[in-house]
Amino acid sequence: MTINLKINGKEITGTKGRTILQAARENGIDIPTLCHDERVKVYGSCGICVVEAENSPRLLRACATMIAEGMNILTNSPRIAESRRFTLELLLSGHRGDCRPPCTLACPGKTDCQGYVGLIANGKFKEAGAMVKDIIPFPASIGRICPHPCEDACRRELVEEPVSIAALKSVVGDYDLANGAVYIPPIDNDTGKTVAVVGGGPGGLTAAYQLRRRGHRVTVFDAMPKMGGMLRYGIPEYRLPKALLDQEINLFSAMGIDLVNNIRIGKDKTLDELCETYDAVVVAIGAWKSTGMSVPGDDLAGVLGGIYFLGDVALGKTVDLGKRVAVVGGGNTAMDACRTAKRLGVEEVYVVYRRTRDEMPAEEIEIREAEEEGIIFKYLTNPLEISGNEKGRVGSVRLQKMELGAPDKSGRRSPVPIEGAEEVLTVDTVIMAIGQGTDSEGFEALDLTRWKTIIADEKTFATNLDGVFAIGDATNNGASIAIDAIGEAQDASIAIHDYLLTGELKQVKKPYYATDEKTSEDFADKPKIAREQMAHVDPKTRIKNFAVITDGLSLEQAMKEASRCLECGCADLYECKLLDYANQYDVTPDKYAGEKNDTPVDLSNPYFARNMNKCILCGLCVRVCDEVVGETALGFAGRGFTTTIVAPDPSFSELDCASCKQCISLCPTGALLEQR
Repeated sequence: MTINLKINGKEITGTKGRTILQAARENGIDIPTLCHDERVKVYGSCGICVVEAENSPRLLRACATMIAEGMNILTNSPRIAESRRFTLELLLSGHRGDCRPPCTLACPGKTDCQGYVGLIANGKFKEAGAMVKDIIPFPASIGRICPHPCEDACRRELVEEPVSIAALKSVVGDYDLANGAVYIPPIDNDTGKTVAVVGGGPGGLTAAYQLRRRGHRVTVFDAMPKMGGMLRYGIPEYRLPKALLDQEINLFSAMGIDLVNNIRIGKDKTLDELCETYDAVVVAIGAWKSTGMSVPGDDLAGVLGGIYFLGDVALGKTVDLGKRVAVVGGGNTAMDACRTAKRLGVEEVYVVYRRTRDEMPAEEIEIREAEEEGIIFKYLTNPLEISGNEKGRVGSVRLQKMELGAPDKSGRRSPVPIEGAEEVLTVDTVIMAIGQGTDSEGFEALDLTRWKTIIADEKTFATNLDGVFAIGDATNNGASIAIDAIGEAQDASIAIHDYLLTGELKQVKKPYYATDEKTSEDFADKPKIAREQMAHVDPKTRIKNFAVITDGLSLEQAMKEASRCLECGCADLYECKLLDYANQYDVTPDKYAGEKNDTPVDLSNPYFARNMNKCILCGLCVRVCDEVVGETALGFAGRGFTTTIVAPDPSFSELDCASCKQCISLCPTGALLEQR
């Protein structure tokens, strides 16, 4: 018997005895569900498939409600969405596990760290390189200079030391360049849209890369003689060889991106001209203005800005430093400046820092290598005055001695002056490396913050000018690390792509991922395996030139190092229906947070691993095993909150399991995974 009904305003027919869910699917209408399969009896446990029926005061479960003549069904409405969201949040409130590993979540560039590390462990260097380059266009360069927040989050540290994730990135980047066929990502069909990117640093180039991949025609304008931004003009040669950077930047031209150098906006072209010529403009001009300290004498000859100094060296300019140099600051720029000064032949190089070594924001390896190279650290000191000599050049710097007081907003203890305690250093040059700002000349039409950075919406990256977007160090909170700019460029390319196709500004949403907390006790059974070490050039030798101080990891070392990965992320990430729906319905499950399962993963079945911490008790595994396969390898035990899925018979053996893997294929959450 044929039944006539409407679903979402569409008139359809169905057969008597069919459910709303079946009728909808037969007519190409999707209704979400986590617990349904046509081969087993209706269970209705998940509650995700609810729909509205005209004249019905309650929501109906589509999987369990039969169609009737004249029904008028809605599968999406605010009421339905709220019900599904609530149900999902309750399910997730007891769900324990990591959708993504901590390393990936900590990477501002959104790199699939676990993914490419796993490929390296299996010797798949080409595939690993392609995976990284789908996100980051210059892995060999970034792998060498990134401060690797991914490693700070790596759980291997709970065993001994984190995995060398950044070094592994540079390995696959080098492999890509060295093996003939450099990976070029696929490029979508031409959209006919054009984009101007102002700034050829890591953020601007990444935005150009991702927009070109989406089929747009992109031109990058940069004020400097060559592309690369701070990768070229702010990172010393001994850390990042510029020949290698050039190789990676060649990729952009090969993709059809136009690279135009020596163009300064406001001088050679105007922002108005770009807006008139291109469909969208991306401002990624970075932070190229060195911050001063505003102390007496800071205008003397011989007082240099840290990034200005590094830029001049990169450009091959002669810089007269004298015999003694003081570098003020404690970040990576300060380390680059002091180590560069040493390589230029300066006899005594001091680092003046107002806190202690423990509070220095520079990477530990940078500090340690600077110490090895003979840099003298003057901790708990701060410049009071720079005095000139008889030639009107820097002659000395007077320092205020400090002690640490209460913590400030950053969590570090604030330096407090010790009254009457001072020290004078005789120096020929003072290099200020305490911060960077944005030079917004030529961009006066853009709204600025009180710090003179460009105001850009944090979700759409739009500025106050229609069609003009801004990313990276030049925006909002100012200068950060390169991988932050790369991450912003990833998101901005999505927003700009939508704008180019629709003319509308759409927010880029941060995806929801379930996370878990672990302690060293969780990994007590893991053997301690030392991290692979890279050979370094002897300090006395390396300070004589700008040659690279390490060759990185060999391919064999890289495979060993990658094998240390604990594989924290869920192996079912891309198949997980629970995660997919969680993001569709914008869940915020933390508001229902409570006690969660903490059950060891059951490996008693030789074919599958069972993780009850991820189970939502949909029952699909039990029912398909019983009703379809005809086995009883799984069953329910307990009631209410104590319900679990077990092998029902204490004498269970692998003979009771047909090894059909039906339970694994139907599991919507990754609670059942094939044993490897």
